[in-house]
Amino acid sequence: MSASTLPRGGGNHHEHEDRLLKMGVPGLDDVLGGGLTAHRLYLLEGAPGAGKTTVAIQFLREGVANGEAVLYITLSETMQELQGVASSHGWDLTGIEVREMLPSQDALEPDDQYTMFHPSEVELGETTIRILADVDKIKPSRVVFDSLSELRLLAGGSLRYRRQILALKQFFTGRQCAVLLLDDLTATDQDLQVQSIAHAVIRLEQLNPEYGTSRRRLVVTKYRGKEFRAGYHDYKITRGGLQVFPRLVASEHALPVQQTRMASGLPALDELLGGGIERGTSTLFVGAPGTGKSTVAVQFALSAAKRGECAALFIFDESINTLRTRCLGLGMDLGPFLESGQIRVRQVDPAELSPGEFVHEIREAVEQHHATVVVIDSLNGYLNAMPDERFLIVQLHELLTYLGQHGVATMLIGAQHGLIGMQMQTPVDASYLADSVVLLRYFEDEGEVRQAISVLKKRSGAHERSIRSFSLDAQGIHVGLPLRNFRGILTGIPIPIDGVRTPS
Repeated sequence: MSASTLPRGGGNHHEHEDRLLKMGVPGLDDVLGGGLTAHRLYLLEGAPGAGKTTVAIQFLREGVANGEAVLYITLSETMQELQGVASSHGWDLTGIEVREMLPSQDALEPDDQYTMFHPSEVELGETTIRILADVDKIKPSRVVFDSLSELRLLAGGSLRYRRQILALKQFFTGRQCAVLLLDDLTATDQDLQVQSIAHAVIRLEQLNPEYGTSRRRLVVTKYRGKEFRAGYHDYKITRGGLQVFPRLVASEHALPVQQTRMASGLPALDELLGGGIERGTSTLFVGAPGTGKSTVAVQFALSAAKRGECAALFIFDESINTLRTRCLGLGMDLGPFLESGQIRVRQVDPAELSPGEFVHEIREAVEQHHATVVVIDSLNGYLNAMPDERFLIVQLHELLTYLGQHGVATMLIGAQHGLIGMQMQTPVDASYLADSVVLLRYFEDEGEVRQAISVLKKRSGAHERSIRSFSLDAQGIHVGLPLRNFRGILTGIPIPIDGVRTPS
């Protein structure tokens, strides 16, 4: 139950306790099953630079937006440093009470060094008293404690540290506060003591590949009595804050879909495909570079746009200008449809875009712009965008299932290694995932390199089994007659039957 769905007045104490607090971080509430349960203690951990302070400020800003009193207790950063973080995102800290618990300059003077007592005994006690006094004065509903590393050092020992955390937990719970403890993991890899005490644990991780930007992901390792979205979720930090891209679970988006046929606008190609491509299915166009795979996929997108529908193209291997120029040279003018938004093109840089953000952008095209055709060009580029190729097929399966449940016709482009012959290979085999597989090949004939197209697989209905001639020119795509006068076309060097050549 979210805070917005709670009854106004008359609610019992248990309902008030179970109220969910929004995080103010796009996507994170989805991961947490709606938000954080009020009046509990939470742990947000991650290495320096992972974005803990950003999340903490967003959490408190959400409370300010809801008219709540909020408090930021810092043992490590100064007010100026926090204001610097806020200004980098275009925020101000208005409404957020900040309390600095930093050691004063006087503490460095020799006369102020403790002699009879261990420094931790005095410093921890003074810090705790000041914190408790501020909480009683401000009466906040949200508190951020930054950070546990300093509190751990003040405690001096693990037993005293755990007792202090337990005491703080009881104190804040009794005053109906939701507390977010930040831990930068500098003192230990995993603080299991605090994890055992916290109601939920969120971990932020930063990965640094050998090339490209850092990849960030988070995982909820624990959330007592609450269903949440398990597993890793990509996130990014930009001006405006941190944004989380929840892991896609296709089974959560099942919708009834009527598989009507979608024509390409080329009668011969539609004949080859048994009438066209069905909505809610995926089609893999596979072949050597330059055989026309991307052009055929764009033809379906262009045909959808001409019917007044929306198509989304995600291109890894060429720029938008190159795509427009190439299509214009083939008699396919994308300009008017790009301007109207009926064809939306996203040029993807695999070194900069995480897999989670890529899936998020596809979902946005489908759910917000109602795209009926999605083109991913190519799987080779998609493979490079993945930090670990072992999980490419699993994630691709979820994505294709999701798109199918929304009635989207998905076009996948797979470039094979090599040009002709039987030794053609693809870097990732997605043929068993796709509902249809269209093969485009080169073959040699009378000293010329020609092209052929055939449909190897189509789950959604009958298709033509023949291999047809295929060509591209300034007038567009040409799918010719079946190449019945040759045998061994797929070898790349076919043999004419009875010396009869195929019609040109």
